[in-house]
Amino acid sequence: MHKTISSTELRKMIYTGAKLLENNRAKVDALNVFPVPDGDTGTNMSLTMQSAVRELTACTSNSFADICESVSKGALKGARGNSGVILSQILKGVCSVLRSCTDGIDVKTFVKALEAGTKVAYGAVSVPKEGTILTVIRLMSEHASKVGSKKKNFEDFFAEIVAAGDKALSMTPEMLPVLKKAGVVDSGGMGLMTVIKGFACVLTGEEVADAPAETEAAPENDFGDNSEIMNMDLGEIQFAYCTEFFIINLKKSTTLSDIDRLKERLMRLGDSVICIGDLELIKVHVHTNQPGKALTYALELGELDRPKIENMLEQNRQLKAKLEAEKKEMGMLAICAGAGLADIFKDLGVDRVLEGGQTMNPSASDIASAALKINAEHIFVFPNNKNITLAAEQAKALVENRTLHVIPTKNVPQGFAAALEFDPEATAEENKTNMIHALDNVKAGQVTHAVRNATIDGKAIKEGDIIGLDDKKILAKSKEIDDAVLRLIAKMKEDSHQVITLYYGEDVKEEDAEALCAKIAEEYPDCDVDFHSGGQPVYYYVLSLE
Repeated sequence: MHKTISSTELRKMIYTGAKLLENNRAKVDALNVFPVPDGDTGTNMSLTMQSAVRELTACTSNSFADICESVSKGALKGARGNSGVILSQILKGVCSVLRSCTDGIDVKTFVKALEAGTKVAYGAVSVPKEGTILTVIRLMSEHASKVGSKKKNFEDFFAEIVAAGDKALSMTPEMLPVLKKAGVVDSGGMGLMTVIKGFACVLTGEEVADAPAETEAAPENDFGDNSEIMNMDLGEIQFAYCTEFFIINLKKSTTLSDIDRLKERLMRLGDSVICIGDLELIKVHVHTNQPGKALTYALELGELDRPKIENMLEQNRQLKAKLEAEKKEMGMLAICAGAGLADIFKDLGVDRVLEGGQTMNPSASDIASAALKINAEHIFVFPNNKNITLAAEQAKALVENRTLHVIPTKNVPQGFAAALEFDPEATAEENKTNMIHALDNVKAGQVTHAVRNATIDGKAIKEGDIIGLDDKKILAKSKEIDDAVLRLIAKMKEDSHQVITLYYGEDVKEEDAEALCAKIAEEYPDCDVDFHSGGQPVYYYVLSLE
């Protein structure tokens, strides 16, 4: 158990946090919801951490002071995008406390470091907005302050703050409507939690694998794209030009108060102001309609370096034009649980798959949000569960500029059959009619286990029994999974059925599904029998007969 963290371990924590973030960069990128074509929060934060790592690697000293100086300086130099800048300020605040350690960092000191990181990060943003990375670090820090005195080792302490951070992250959609509408958590907060979890891996001894080799080089500019975290809609912002630059070689007469005054002047010029640094290097970000004036103010303190000015309104116009050009007449949305089933839907041309099913029915709002992400006028929705159909119907009222057509699929095999009927050359009404007719050609069953004793449809069911059912009632029961599947097929199969397909769930091994498939083929030689990985929870097998 770690009661203290050594300087060597602190160094490794920075390396590992950066590595884990790089490994998950694409996942964090995918959470961006803003109306500019960037999606680069994960990339920006990772490049910020990589800059800190480079500076730390060049540091030959192993004193806390020198390590912290390297991390702070490297993160600031490489900070990209707002989330990257805020991450650099969190690290700066943390390092401002840890740098004074000599014999090791204890839990009490780390709590103070998190408090300082929170304070510096909030101070770096002109108008802090909750529901972002700032909320995550604040709530995590507040929880650390409550439990720090009770936790004598870092393993238990980090378990607490990681749980608190994850909880804070899960709350961000409730604080920012744009996140809730998109159905995602804050990307910057996710990036921060990835770094913190990397820190924890060092303490628990968990190894973090190297990131896979890149097929494309990371963008090489000094600020990254404008993954703006403070303004949710470019159509609503008042200031059009995202202006970023460094101030270097500061004049000897420049003071820290001058930096504060520069920030105040920039705030009068625009919004989303970040003005951070010291008497060696200052980094500036501002949205303004007068970028020239912002540069002029900066020249009073020192020399300009790497200025970058982007017209965000033009970016937005280009994106809207691109979306309009790519808009199609019809699209498809399917609801299911299981990565394998989702992959099959995608292979059938379904535009988007919303996770949901038995025990986790999505709401009307969830369905509407997913539909809005499909760039099509008419969207066919496959609920694939009779308990979801009504919510899908209600989602129609929540969607503007789209027409939802709910195809009443009761199960995933019916959803597959409906998707197969899609014809891009046909009209929406013709497709809807053909899809609904296709449902009659599929019989579907499911095999799971009983969770309690019951008497249903005249059958005495005991907890733990393997049961086979269709959409209406229990048709088979057994003590063995394979036997239950065979009994269910015997009850369901009609002479007209020529194809039997099994989709095996997350609790079934591929070799077991293959062996069962062979038994079914032997039992029904007149049928084509196939199996696929469904990955669904709850149900060992979903099967279809056509």
